[in-house]
Amino acid sequence: MLTSLVAVAILCLISPIFSNLKAFRFPQELYNLSSNQIFIVDNLSRPPSTSASPAPLLSPTSSAVSSPRVPALFVIGDSTADCGNNNFLGTFARADRPPYGRDFDTHLPTGRFCNGRIPVDYLAMHLGLPFVPSYFGQSGEVTDMLHGVNYASAAAGIIFSSGSELGQRISLAQQIQQFSDTYQRFVVSLGEDAVIDLISSSVLYISIGIHDYIHYYLRNVSSVQNLYQPWGFNQFLASTMRQEIKKLYNINVRRFVLMGLPPIGCAPYYLWRYKSNNGECIEEINDMIMEFNFVMRYMTESLLRELPDARIVFCDVFQGSMDIIQNHTRYGFIATADACCGLGKYKGWIMCMSPQMACRNASNHIWWDQFHPTDAVNAILADNVWSSRHTEMCYPMNLEKMVAAKPE
Repeated sequence: MLTSLVAVAILCLISPIFSNLKAFRFPQELYNLSSNQIFIVDNLSRPPSTSASPAPLLSPTSSAVSSPRVPALFVIGDSTADCGNNNFLGTFARADRPPYGRDFDTHLPTGRFCNGRIPVDYLAMHLGLPFVPSYFGQSGEVTDMLHGVNYASAAAGIIFSSGSELGQRISLAQQIQQFSDTYQRFVVSLGEDAVIDLISSSVLYISIGIHDYIHYYLRNVSSVQNLYQPWGFNQFLASTMRQEIKKLYNINVRRFVLMGLPPIGCAPYYLWRYKSNNGECIEEINDMIMEFNFVMRYMTESLLRELPDARIVFCDVFQGSMDIIQNHTRYGFIATADACCGLGKYKGWIMCMSPQMACRNASNHIWWDQFHPTDAVNAILADNVWSSRHTEMCYPMNLEKMVAAKPE
């Protein structure tokens, strides 16, 4: 009886969402697409009053924008970096509805999987740049892309099929193709020499890989766990990343920021799924993530030896996030296990789908939803990436030192 009442209550809560939100409406054409096609949903499926990415916003110290530290910031990634690309795709991995974005500068959902800003927003501010527009959300004019483009797509992975059960997403390889297309458009408009200088002086930020665990390895898709032990799977992902980074190097990218993976074994979804008693993190999951970050750091060191004129920074998000979790009182956080938005134990059972599911104050929570941190955590991590303000998590140097270093 109690279970039935809970089910009815949840249905009453979420039924208006599914009936009113266009984010969950799949056009019939989507069902007829092959796996390697990218379909852009028509205007009817876009957010009603906001663009996929807001008009470029300046940092509070907007005077810095007149003299940016680098020409542009380009972003490749997944839901940790998506600022609105998935708003234009037929997918359930969308954050274009309240309460997402409620603490953002516009107080509107933009497609960011957060209550506010994501790390790349803060890094753009540190670099003296406006917020980076999403690839599908910008006008298409070269002048609108000169300060950077964000290609990140929620649910995307290093493996092409990761996240496919949620609908369309732009995989790592596809995002790199989009970047290459942008490069060619720049060449046509600006000339090759100018573009080589622009791209080699800019920063390319990569944050991807977590969905290869959430939506692939941990779900044992295609019996992958029979083929790879965790260590072997980590090496496979890192080897693929290495190949893709070298492709980017071959089109004149020279400054890379590679983000490691966060401790999803502490995420509310896995605390609920693995029945954590008192909010203890799931060690078997976190062990895989730590191993992946170790392999990625070693791969970074290897690439620096192989590509001597490249500058590659690897930032261990697991390390930075665990510092926040273990020292949460010092950072002002109260809730370390419960998400701000969701339903069920740790608010990890049902995804964040309505304002009624959200807490009143996200700033004292580490987790915003089942998998993603709050704006407050993103600000701390971004400060660490930029200047190691709170803890050292980037190797061999932080981003501030990388952009300040003179070309070799």
